[in-house]
Amino acid sequence: MSGVTTTGKLATLTRQHSLSGNESVLFLRQAINYFGCRLLVIWDGGTIHRSQDVKQFLAAGGAPQIHLERFPAYAPELNPDECVWHHLKDVELRNLCCNDLVHLNQELDLAFRRIRRRPDLIRSFFGQAGLSL
Repeated sequence: MSGVTTTGKLATLTRQHSLSGNESVLFLRQAINYFGCRLLVIWDGGTIHRSQDVKQFLAAGGAPQIHLERFPAYAPELNPDECVWHHLKDVELRNLCCNDLVHLNQELDLAFRRIRRRPDLIRSFFGQAGLSL
């Protein structure tokens, strides 16, 4: 799971199992702490984003710190965060062959670090999605 900002920051959360609503809440909490400000979160209509865990988090006090909006139904081309994953697959991890999930996780962490050191690249993902800064 990841999120990008117009200032060129990248937040991530990875797990070795399928993500759930609980991880969505964990990511939102992490993003609030990492970015240190009120957030506008624009995400797709995935079931983990509409989960009871997320609704409870917002009802229990998370809502004032986060404004949620949804992308139109299946519109990944509008999502700058999708560019992060394309860049990972096409550039950072291209031709990578891992021995196991532990190795893959290590390589993914290193790739995220490289991307985080390039705020200009992260900001360019908004242009690739047709959004101006």
